[in-house]
Amino acid sequence: MVNGSSPTPGTPAATTLPDGRVLAWTSWGPETGRTVLYCPGAGSSGSLGFGTDDLHDLGVRLVGIDRPGLGRSSPRPGRTLTDWCDDVAHLVADVGAGRGADTSDVRVVGFSQGAVFAAALAGAGTVRAAALVSGQDDLAAMREHLVPEVRAMVDAVADDPAEFEREVPRWAGPDLLWDLTVSTSGPVDAARYAGADFAPAYRTALAEGFAQGPAGYARDLVLALGPWPVPPEGIAVPVDLWYGALDTSTVHSPDHGRTLAERFPRGRLHLLPEEGGSLLWTRSRDVLVTLLGA
Repeated sequence: MVNGSSPTPGTPAATTLPDGRVLAWTSWGPETGRTVLYCPGAGSSGSLGFGTDDLHDLGVRLVGIDRPGLGRSSPRPGRTLTDWCDDVAHLVADVGAGRGADTSDVRVVGFSQGAVFAAALAGAGTVRAAALVSGQDDLAAMREHLVPEVRAMVDAVADDPAEFEREVPRWAGPDLLWDLTVSTSGPVDAARYAGADFAPAYRTALAEGFAQGPAGYARDLVLALGPWPVPPEGIAVPVDLWYGALDTSTVHSPDHGRTLAERFPRGRLHLLPEEGGSLLWTRSRDVLVTLLGA
């Protein structure tokens, strides 16, 4: 693996929200650096960073967020993507307070399912630019292109989101997500995820994500499979979409972001022929440098 991709432990912290809940996060890099928020993939805490060897050189403070009900963050039953954006706005103010950080110069990276949450922040104006890496698409809009299993989940959420959310805890868990990640990955990604320098940290982040049980993940899944609060056409900030042509995941983008990139008014697609879905850890510096220049 390249570009500082070996996982490095970060510094845990938390923001107390106005209603008393806690939104937990992990940070890497200089406290006075430009803030880059990180929305991790499905079921994962924010403790698995990327590009950490490059952060001081780039002047970046990376902040990996535990979504409500995952990791160390307090649950928020029935939360929406709009609620999420409100919570993160408080976190951004907390991260910048007393540290000389510019709270208007915040960017976000969303990986896999986290891309939906990053796009919501872009639509809300919380960030000035976004990078969606191996990102989940607006799946409801791509329904006819999805594999049957994913299409069925999109339809179930559209038909009865509350019932779908009640069913998810019957099967969801960190071991299942790990198995799905490896089994649906192509050879390049499977080898990277299962590597001795990466697998323990990835599995720890999944275990942390489910530490409070599966309810937080269940709510995430409903939100990620449902409608976006601001459609891509209404998101005005620059959005870079990064995909590897060797990505075989059935829950990312069915056309490697080609359609999605065209829907963003300021979208740019980076389709890398020799990469898979794990490119956040192999091309981390490229992602960050491009994001910082947006």
